[in-house]
Amino acid sequence: MTQENNIQEIPEEVWKEKLDSTQYEVLRCSATEPAFSGIYWDHHEDGIYRCAGCDAPLFKSDNKFESGSGWPSFDQPATPDAIEEVEDNSHGMARTEIRCSKCKGHVGHVFPDGPRATTGLRYCTNSAALQFKEEA
Repeated sequence: MTQENNIQEIPEEVWKEKLDSTQYEVLRCSATEPAFSGIYWDHHEDGIYRCAGCDAPLFKSDNKFESGSGWPSFDQPATPDAIEEVEDNSHGMARTEIRCSKCKGHVGHVFPDGPRATTGLRYCTNSAALQFKEEA
C-alpha cells in the first residue's frame, strides 16, 4: 500500500484529532470560512502554501494575487497534479471544487475570472486548508 493510499484511508476520528475545528470543517466537510477572516487572504511572504491536512505543496507565493474576494487567490497550483478538480453543484450553483490531490481535502473552488495576463483562472482557497512555509 502506498503512502497516498494510507492518507486517503485515515479514519475521520484521526482527522478530528489532527486538525483544529475550522480546518476539519473546511478540509473534511467542504465548509467555507467567511471572507476576510483567514490568516492568508492578505499574506505576502515568499514561500509555499501547503495542505494543512497532509503537508502536500499546493500553491507558490509567486502565483498569489489580490482578487478582492477576501480569500487567498492563486492563478495556478504549485504543480499540475497538486490539485484535483471536482464538479460541485451544491448550494444551487454549478462550480468546480478544488481538492488536495494527496489527501482529497477540500481547498476551495476555481473560477475563470483570474488575471488574463496569466492563466485566467482564480483558485479561490480557504486559509484553513493551507499552511505556509517560507522559502529557505
